[in-house]
Amino acid sequence: MRDPLNAAELRAALRNVQRAGVPGLFAEVRDGGQVWRGAAGVADVTTGRPVTADMRHRVGSITKPFTAAAVLQQVECGRIGLDVPIGRYLPELVPKDRGEAITVRMLLNHTSGLAEYLPYAYPSLKALPALADTDPRSLDDNRFTRFHPTELIGMGVSAPAVGAPGGTPGLYSNTNYLLLGELLARVTGEPAERHITRSVIEPAGLRDTELPSDPHVHGPHSQIYEAWFGMIDPPRDYSVYDMSWVGVAGSLVSTVADLNRFLRKLLAGEIVRPSSLEQMQRTVPVVSQEGRTIDYGLGLHPMELPGQETFWGHGGTVWGAGALAMARADGRRQMAVAVNLQRWNGLGPSGEPLPHPIDDALGAFHRVAMYG
Repeated sequence: MRDPLNAAELRAALRNVQRAGVPGLFAEVRDGGQVWRGAAGVADVTTGRPVTADMRHRVGSITKPFTAAAVLQQVECGRIGLDVPIGRYLPELVPKDRGEAITVRMLLNHTSGLAEYLPYAYPSLKALPALADTDPRSLDDNRFTRFHPTELIGMGVSAPAVGAPGGTPGLYSNTNYLLLGELLARVTGEPAERHITRSVIEPAGLRDTELPSDPHVHGPHSQIYEAWFGMIDPPRDYSVYDMSWVGVAGSLVSTVADLNRFLRKLLAGEIVRPSSLEQMQRTVPVVSQEGRTIDYGLGLHPMELPGQETFWGHGGTVWGAGALAMARADGRRQMAVAVNLQRWNGLGPSGEPLPHPIDDALGAFHRVAMYG
């Protein structure tokens, strides 16, 4: 933990991920005033254009801490109550008894019992989580589909509940965060994307971070490649994609430097008050989209190795792109890494994802970056 940054070890660990099968990846690791940035591989498998550490990237559910922070700011000024039922704010979206039972806090920590809307918006994924019974056709069908968040929320709310409101373990669901976006719009009078930009992104000085309004990533960026568990071979480029399918739950574009800056300021109490940060770090067990039970707070989750200090942050994945950003609780040691391939695992006889060398190599990089 207290070792200075070892550039040679970090560079070797990053290259090992690329050699294991990721076309390209890039990262920034910080320890106090020391900063290491690195990149390995290509941003375009056709041209061989290299990745660089300053590229903009789709960072998926790392959007959620931004949305959560904006909600906590509204809690601080009294416009939102953490333990107030969502039906008091959005009765038309979560009506009747359900709206009275699900609180804002339950949306933030995924204990609402609301189902994930994705299998309903993407028909070829309707068998989720049974991966072997899915296929990737809907990914292409919806490349330029413009969803309205209330349409997606309606799918999640009308689907069978996945748990009782407030029950644990919760189940990770993007429906929760689209509802939080509508909540922000209701109490602030402006679209959630605009409000998060004005209240979180701009005050934090994140010059390369945005919630996109069109299908393109603007500025230097990598192509991103989706394999969908070996069903897309070779992996397909999804770098141009309408991100309204995930909105304020996962559409953010950022850089590894901006992600580290955001978490550093968040943990220092510069984005929300320390009392709000304490709420964000109060965790409950939640079943992730990968089927693992994790500890989850209000838009943040912890990571730690046995005997090591705790890091806080979030991971994210969208079609073709993945990222992870974590910061030690004191904010001194930080790691943000972005990869341009997703769902590289094949499926076993029972439909479970098979181990892949990328998994081990990426885990090894995370350990070197976080703990030295």
